[in-house]
Amino acid sequence: MFGNLGAGEIILIVLVILLLFGAKKIPELARGIGKGMSEFKKGLKDVEKEIKEGGDEEKNDSKKS
Repeated sequence: MFGNLGAGEIILIVLVILLLFGAKKIPELARGIGKGMSEFKKGLKDVEKEIKEGGDEEKNDSKKS
């Protein structure tokens, strides 16, 4: 997942994030990222559903002709 990053580099990145945002802001950031990801997945499922329903309508229209 992290490619060529070792444990030392990951710890350094976490410490920098902790210094930049502070311990109180990190849970809020994580919560916001989680909500954003869930909204993205929901939107993706809606688009897939619309595409599938659109394909079914095209099949029904071609059968009627």
